[in-house]
Amino acid sequence: MTELIPRRQPVWRAPMGALVAAISLTMPWVGSHAQVQTAQMLQNYQGGQGTLQQQQQQQQSQQQQITTGGDAYGQDAGGPVRLRQQGASQNNNTRNGVGPDANGYLREPRLPYRPGEFELFVNKLAGTLPVLAPDGKITLDDTSVRRFGAELVTPELAGEQGADFMPQVPADYLITPGDEIALTIWGSVDADLRLVVDRAGRLNIPRVGSVLVSGVRYGDLPSLLNQRVAQVFRNFQLSVSLGQLRSIRIYVTGFTAKPGSYTVSSLSTVVNGLMRAGGPSAAGTFRNIELRRAGKLVSRLDLYDLLIKGDRSGDRVLQPEDVIHIGAVGTQTAVIGSVNKPAIFELKKGETVDDVLRMAGGLTAVADRGRLSVERLDERIGARVSQLRLPEDLNQTPSSGDVLRAFSAVEATLPQDKQNKRVRIEGEVARPGDYILPPNSSIGDAIRVAGGLTPNAYVFGTEFSRESVRMTQQENYERALRDLETEFAKRTSTQRALTADEAAIQASQGSGATRLIERLRAVRPTGRIVLQLDPVAAQLPDLVIESGDRIYIPSIPTSVGVFGSVFNGGSYLYSNDRKVTDYVRLAGGTTRGADDGSAFVLRANGSVVSARQSSGFFSGGNLDVPALPGDTVFVPEELNKTTFLQSAKEWTQILYQFGLGAAALQTLKN
Repeated sequence: MTELIPRRQPVWRAPMGALVAAISLTMPWVGSHAQVQTAQMLQNYQGGQGTLQQQQQQQQSQQQQITTGGDAYGQDAGGPVRLRQQGASQNNNTRNGVGPDANGYLREPRLPYRPGEFELFVNKLAGTLPVLAPDGKITLDDTSVRRFGAELVTPELAGEQGADFMPQVPADYLITPGDEIALTIWGSVDADLRLVVDRAGRLNIPRVGSVLVSGVRYGDLPSLLNQRVAQVFRNFQLSVSLGQLRSIRIYVTGFTAKPGSYTVSSLSTVVNGLMRAGGPSAAGTFRNIELRRAGKLVSRLDLYDLLIKGDRSGDRVLQPEDVIHIGAVGTQTAVIGSVNKPAIFELKKGETVDDVLRMAGGLTAVADRGRLSVERLDERIGARVSQLRLPEDLNQTPSSGDVLRAFSAVEATLPQDKQNKRVRIEGEVARPGDYILPPNSSIGDAIRVAGGLTPNAYVFGTEFSRESVRMTQQENYERALRDLETEFAKRTSTQRALTADEAAIQASQGSGATRLIERLRAVRPTGRIVLQLDPVAAQLPDLVIESGDRIYIPSIPTSVGVFGSVFNGGSYLYSNDRKVTDYVRLAGGTTRGADDGSAFVLRANGSVVSARQSSGFFSGGNLDVPALPGDTVFVPEELNKTTFLQSAKEWTQILYQFGLGAAALQTLKN
């Protein structure tokens, strides 16, 4: 380390410092610790014998003022000079020096966002419903249309109330009393100090002295301190930064959510002050915010410059006793519909429809760029809603209360004869894939575009699915499920159990019905349309296709499936001379609990042939019909099973009641 240059001037201004300096000059061979102890002894001798506790406190205080490893001149062969300040600075657990304990503004309760009447009216037109708060006041949800800029300056929407954190201090910031300076020196001197500017505007640096810093620009502070420390030391470097900043008091007046005085940091700007006060109220302006200082108008802030252009030139740094005044709101116009930023905008004089659309971020990619609708509040008795043609009417000036609506060009469904059709063709065709066909194309046109059918195509089993049909089927299916669930609920509520066994049976039936409903809800309709074709048909019907249709032509199947209450369910090879009942016999026949009268066949084209179609009241049905390739035979289980004793008991009760009735009639007749 570079040798410390001694200076022939007293380092301490107290009598104790003078004693140590005198001893160091007369006895340079004595160590610094011994010099301090000798000075304490002389001071105690002159001023009276003190207690042992006072001597220890004085010694500790002197060691905090200066700690060196060598002689009184600060020379040390083992390390640099170490400077320590008198009192350790408090733990700075704040953001940018202004924390909740210092000023308390971070703990202020947040006021909920309160929409105005025009905002509620616009949200009603936009279809976003307001929310009723627990306190009885109306608020808006995240999808609502708000005033443009409310998310920035309104604490509840911005998400952070004490938002005057500035990671960098501007170079033109003026140092004033109360600021904390973090001073770090390294090289021949080792110092890590946090010094507070006193009321006289000075910094007291150990072994350097007082430095007048009040009124100095923050950018000039390093050079000033470097020049002052260089008068005592050499071969060092230093770094200066601001620690805890002083607090200032400002006033926010006018149309704001919380007018009054506020304590903020000395680096806060007009926007920070607005956020502290909750921003402009529903009646406050975003375009004409005044900053007044000492009774004079200093600047005007237009928040739209910051929100739209990113221009912060009007966001001035606040000074003590500044007044932020929020004036009344100006002309308000709302933009809803297919725009990038639906919001309520405040307009200045001369701004047009084109300016409003630019504030809203322009039209969306799917918007109708040829027209807008405008609803004028000043024409309630007349037409009220009119249409603007774009771009001819972009230069019109909106009135206060106008609501512009941009329309979507894709929400309205175009006529089928004007739409190209996107169709997917799969299965037994020469070129399966997705195809775009012109309007009014048919299934035959789609097959021809795909290269035609292959020799193995099974036209009768073609699966033709349509998206519009699937949506209709889904709606009807959900309605049927709701009706079924209602019927189960009614049956459960009206049934009466006379015994414990009946109650257990009813509970089991209720749980079974619930499980059935859950399983049925997991089923999704496919949108398949059953094509009424002959089993040996070679061509598909000439049906006009829609966009999203799917055509699947399977290969000729070679089996028939038999499932349900049969002894050996499975798939069996198809034969031309067999009927459905023959395949049931191949599966071992029906079981004892099978419901033969409810058996059915699901054909490959989606149609169903049921045994009940040929059954009467006293005769069970049968499936004595020819089988087709791809058929699926299903024999269900009989659900309402009764034993012979149960049937006999029921018939006995019926005959008994019939006999009682006949006896009563005979008695009345006699």
